[in-house]
Formats: sequence, structure tokens, C-alpha cells
Amino acid sequence: PIYRWPSQDEVFRDINSWWRTNAEEGVTSVLYGYALGKAQRMLAGLDPTIGPILTHGAVEKMTDCYRDAGVALPPTTYATLATRVDDWSRAIVIAPPSADGSSWTRRFGETRAAFASGWMLVRGARRRRGVDRGFVLSDHVDWPQLLHAIDATRAESVWVTHGFTGPVVQWLTSRGINATAI
Repeated sequence: PIYRWPSQDEVFRDINSWWRTNAEEGVTSVLYGYALGKAQRMLAGLDPTIGPILTHGAVEKMTDCYRDAGVALPPTTYATLATRVDDWSRAIVIAPPSADGSSWTRRFGETRAAFASGWMLVRGARRRRGVDRGFVLSDHVDWPQLLHAIDATRAESVWVTHGFTGPVVQWLTSRGINATAI
């Protein structure tokens, strides 16, 4: 089958629609994504008019760093500070995948869970994750995007990690950039 990679706007429309439906039904939405980078991208695309946005401690800590660096993100509440009497039925909770099935997550009562990852494009990934929804949101770039980002920084040295480090280092050094695989 031919897969079509959805645009970021489409993904956020789908996430907000899913959250809105859950909120209208009085069910807390839990959206899993990695605490550094992915969670903040998810936060940036959320519509805070739907309901409160709660965050896991790992997400809140990284989100504070983003805000300190000047990145505009919607208001969030550190979920551990919220009390059990709070009504979370319209909320979305942003948490790392490690929180799935934990006592921390169970505190929210009835929930619907989703996972945001590029892997959600692969058939069966959502089912294997055991979530109600999967949203295709990848943090990885393709070759032209990677090279454009490196050129845009005018970096004189680049440390390459993850993936095809050898070809990237070779290409960068051929362009006079001090590149090292770590």
C-alpha cells in the first residue's frame, strides 16, 4: 500500500477533534509522546479552548525549559499538583510513553489514550501500543531537510548521532565541515 504522510496541520486538526469529542463525552484524553521535543510540538498544536492541558512531570520540566528559551506554548498545569477533586473530564494529559498503564495515569479515571509518533503510519503500530488512536507525528527529517538545517546553522563542527552516521559524516567532511560520529 502507498502511505500518505499527513501534514502537521492535518495531524493537529485530528488531535484537537479527538480531544474535543472525548471532552464532550466527559472522558479524559491522554496523549503519549516523548517528553523532550515531541511533547512540546504536541502542546504547540493544541487548542486550549477545548479544556485544560495537564502535563506529566517529565513533560512539564522540559516545557519550562522551552518557555524559558522564549518558545510560546499554551498554558499547562502540572498534573501532580492537580487534586483528585478536580474535574478532568474535559482535559488532555500530555505524558511520556512510560506513564502508560501506571498508577499515575489511572488517577484520571476513565480515559482514552493516543500515541503520537511517526510509527503510527505503520499498520498495526497503534494496536501493538494498545491505544485508542495513533497520530502520525515524526520528529525525524529527510536528507534534504537535514542538510538544509546544517547549512542554515553555518556550523563549523557537527556531531552526528543516530541513523546513518557514516554517510552523513562523509558528506559533511567533503564540504569542509568538521564532522564526527558519536
